Amino acid sequence: MLNFRKTAACLACMVAGLTMAKAQQTEPQWIALEPVDTVVVPHLHGGVGLPRKICMYRMPQFRRDITIDRKVRKASAQVCGLGHFELMVNGSKVGDHFLDPGWTCYDKEALYVDFDLTKLLRKGENQIDVMLGNGFFNVPNERYIKVSGSYGQPKLWMRLEIEYSNGETECIVSDCENWKVSESPITFSSIYGGESYDARRESQLEWQTPVEAPENIRLIPQNGTELIVREEIPAKRHMLDPDGRWIFDPGQNASGIVRITVKGESGQEVQMWPAELLDKEGHITQAHSGSPYHWDYTLKGGEAETWQPRFTYYGQRYIMVAGAVPAGEDNPQGLPVISELTGLHTCTASPEVGRFECGDTLFNQIHKLIDWAIRSNSASVFTDCPHREKLGWMEQDYLMQYSIQYRYNVKDLYAKIFNDMEASQWENGCIPTIAPMYVMFEGGFEDTPEWGSAFIICPWYAYKWYGDESLVTEHYPAMKRYIDYLGTRADNHIIAYGLGDWFDIGPGPLGNSQLTSNGVSATCIYYYDVKLMVSMARLTGNEDDAVAYENLAEEIRQSFNEKYYNDEKGCYDRGSQTAQAMPLYFGMVDESERGKVLQSLIDDIEGRGYALTAGDIGYRFVLQALQEAGRSDVIYKMNSNTDVPGYGWQLKHGATALTESWQAYESVSNNHLMLGHLMEWLYAGLCGIRQSEESIGWKHIKIAPCIIPEIEHAEASLETPQGLASVSWKLRNGKLIIKGRIPAGSDACISVPEYGIEASVGKGRFRVKGRRK
Repeated sequence: MLNFRKTAACLACMVAGLTMAKAQQTEPQWIALEPVDTVVVPHLHGGVGLPRKICMYRMPQFRRDITIDRKVRKASAQVCGLGHFELMVNGSKVGDHFLDPGWTCYDKEALYVDFDLTKLLRKGENQIDVMLGNGFFNVPNERYIKVSGSYGQPKLWMRLEIEYSNGETECIVSDCENWKVSESPITFSSIYGGESYDARRESQLEWQTPVEAPENIRLIPQNGTELIVREEIPAKRHMLDPDGRWIFDPGQNASGIVRITVKGESGQEVQMWPAELLDKEGHITQAHSGSPYHWDYTLKGGEAETWQPRFTYYGQRYIMVAGAVPAGEDNPQGLPVISELTGLHTCTASPEVGRFECGDTLFNQIHKLIDWAIRSNSASVFTDCPHREKLGWMEQDYLMQYSIQYRYNVKDLYAKIFNDMEASQWENGCIPTIAPMYVMFEGGFEDTPEWGSAFIICPWYAYKWYGDESLVTEHYPAMKRYIDYLGTRADNHIIAYGLGDWFDIGPGPLGNSQLTSNGVSATCIYYYDVKLMVSMARLTGNEDDAVAYENLAEEIRQSFNEKYYNDEKGCYDRGSQTAQAMPLYFGMVDESERGKVLQSLIDDIEGRGYALTAGDIGYRFVLQALQEAGRSDVIYKMNSNTDVPGYGWQLKHGATALTESWQAYESVSNNHLMLGHLMEWLYAGLCGIRQSEESIGWKHIKIAPCIIPEIEHAEASLETPQGLASVSWKLRNGKLIIKGRIPAGSDACISVPEYGIEASVGKGRFRVKGRRK
């Protein structure tokens, strides 16, 4: 179901805090290129609702020529181009961002981007250009689409403030009087379908007066959530497919685009089709990643030309090229010649903060496998996959949160995502499964507690990690509304609807939970939400709420145990790994029964030859329950097994990024974020670098590595809010040596009781040793 809502009010949009020069027009207008046609299309892909009117908008390029006759002391621009924009000054792109601004709930808010143009403006004539692409703001009903719909025509809002050396200021804004607009060389733009570019149009722009396109949405700054080209991955080899078309292979499945350098005649077209996989015959296949998707470049002719798409991306390893040949290959048809094709991996610019390495090659490869999925799905939201959907399915936001935070500083990105979640909240308090909610699928996909609860869990996790109370306090009222909503869906405090332990391994096809009752996972998450609300109520000074939530949590726990716990068998529900792990981790098990439930979990794993069955929701809690119980030996055996579905299995079957299914099926995504939970254990468990229970913002660190003799050594470092923390351990002949560093703003306890190590240390370097008892 699509949920695009076009804004219709004609009010000027103001941005608080932007300096205005006197006696000048200081309020920008939203301006656009006049549309040419309108069509009505139905909703697709399981969506419901009214047909959507879609204008066949052309992609605009705006231009403003300005003359500067004085020395510029400072020049700053604030730009919002919807869906995405690229700013150019005097023919050169400004900055290194990709897909500015990030996507949001466009019926309520949009982001603007700040640029420092001081060094780019020169004395004399200056040319300012802005090109726009569609993004999620306007999804055309052509090529591949997961959703289609429109918030309106692509449009520009811009303010340029110039401060001269004599103290005078000038304010230049987007308007219909002083700007001009032309259809740009981009002839097709779709976040889902690709991009087409006709380079001949660069010299054939036909300028006209823009039209006003008013918006009534809130503009907020884009702070630290920009996307960039993070890595260049040159194609290592190329080969012919059975139909005689060239396939380039950079060797890594990653999100992004390509850069091509090609030489040919004017009007010749080169088409590039990215794909994750090759089929059995050797063709690229987009069958399960979204088809058709391609990039098209029409040459202007003459010298070698270099081009890359601007306003779209895809998840790919292979690139099939039609209409051109690699340099040095036979070219009887006189096709354009490719001298370079390089994969450009795009993702957020979030800084790397964590490093990991150990003595087991497989676990190092698993770290890399998960990391590529994290990076490939770190966009303006955490996406499920970088190709067929690109949507912010929210369960992974908390299930993968610590795994992600051990590798990257994502505080700003989470703050933006929390805004998306609240902006997507329904009037009845429900938090849907996706934010921003561009689409609502039927069949349980629109509202599932294990997904919506990200709005409760993620802010608490972010506060614990970064120490910023505002991440909780800003959203606390909306969190309360969601807890109230969940209460309306409960029957005697049991919630039993939704998708459950998605993609667990059972006897049937992949999808909804097979081995664990929905009421188990949904009610466990409901209980966890309420327990966290106790802490957040006290953090925000709402003691009455805290007491009420404490009472509610205990009522949920008792109802859950009455319904799902089997005293005779010592297990919950039908005995699945997920059904045992979740109540263990959340503290729902009666103390006298914890040993039985833990043993039931271990027995199931061992009875399957250390094969996992837990899916998207349950697997993190399997790992956490085992780690907390001191059974990381079981975790090691589960994840060092390459003969059953899991990480090792995926690597064995050629994966270079984490796949959607444990089984690495080709029929689903082969670059997916949701199952990467082992990353957290590699840092917090194997290397033992984590916060103590009461710590906020890494002020109190606990070094408690889970020593696996087969691995022999492991090390990790983490740039915490207090500074760099690191730990390494080495095991030789039963002797354990642990060393590392504690940041200046922290203290630490070191605990490996089985080796007789218990110590407290302050800032600086430390070294301890012990022997197996």
